[in-house]
Amino acid sequence: MNYSKRIRTSVLAGVGVASMVALSACGAADTKSSGSSDEVTLTVPSWVGARANAEVAKVLLEDEVGVKKVDLKQLDEPIAWDALNNGKADAILEDWDGQPKKQKLYIDQKKTVVKGGDLGVTGHIGWFVPKYYADKHPEILDYKNLNKFAKDFKSDRSGGKGEFIGAAPSYTTYDQYLIKNLKLNYKIKDTGSEAVQIKEIQRKYADKQPFITYWWEPLWANADMDMVEVKLPKFEEGCNEPETKTACGYANTPLQKYFNADFAKDGGDASKFLKNFKWTTEQQNEVAMSIAKDKMSGEEAAKKWVKENKDVWESWIPKK
Repeated sequence: MNYSKRIRTSVLAGVGVASMVALSACGAADTKSSGSSDEVTLTVPSWVGARANAEVAKVLLEDEVGVKKVDLKQLDEPIAWDALNNGKADAILEDWDGQPKKQKLYIDQKKTVVKGGDLGVTGHIGWFVPKYYADKHPEILDYKNLNKFAKDFKSDRSGGKGEFIGAAPSYTTYDQYLIKNLKLNYKIKDTGSEAVQIKEIQRKYADKQPFITYWWEPLWANADMDMVEVKLPKFEEGCNEPETKTACGYANTPLQKYFNADFAKDGGDASKFLKNFKWTTEQQNEVAMSIAKDKMSGEEAAKKWVKENKDVWESWIPKK
């Protein structure tokens, strides 16, 4: 688990338990990638921004590059890395660098996975409060003052402490250690999933209630809510190793792509296209908002964006 990253996971969609075990077994025999001009398999993490990457890539691979079929597999991060290693998947398009041990094993030692380049999106995690609250209480923006305002965040469930709205349990966070090591009078509320957390934040925001939460960028919901970051102790390399000693904030994370090594070498135009695929946080959020807020299907959202942004994606298509 990496000090600066969030691991967002979900179960396999439409894949049986036996298949999951086969994909995740570190000792499984390596196989060649299935990627070719006919079929490409992309892993899709559970959060909507990563789905936006995959849906746009699928539309362009099939409609512009000439790939006959692009299969999107919803895999949690550890299983996705194992799938790249054994050739069950060809590419991860958004990785938060949360599997350093698997990276070392598969990239440096076994050489079954290779870097696919920068996605163009920078991820950031932190503690945030709504701007309407920070405007009234500007001191809240320094973690040293959090205990002073804990009473404003109390709930029936927080046992007299301030309630801190936590991330989905499958995310990697250091919030419990930050609260303990910084001696903060707060209790984390488990939200269960990203969707539940966002819904609760949206409800509190609409009612102008005070709240403090684990929050991040890129996130489509930020377009509708003005959130302000609480300054935590400055992140420095190794400052939360071991994680139980964490007393610093989160780092900025340039999000990366990774490919199965055989696919990177032999995947032809599909591999070249995915290497070229690079867009901005704003562009990703546009597609993600169409899916999450406007309730469009992933394919519909992707096709809408592709239709309106030829000037962006045209350079991604390999020249014949």
